[in-house]
Amino acid sequence: MIRKLKSGEYRLYSRKKNPKTNKRRNLGTFGSLAAAQKHEREVQYFKKH
Repeated sequence: MIRKLKSGEYRLYSRKKNPKTNKRRNLGTFGSLAAAQKHEREVQYFKKH
């Protein structure tokens, strides 16, 4: 899940909420949407391999 921040950067969040905090895990902040999307694909690949 990618959200745009007020600073103009994009942050990648986990898809599921943490049951303890009820918030999503921050998986990194990126300068461009393309970089965030690329990293999201890498994360999904890593989860399956």
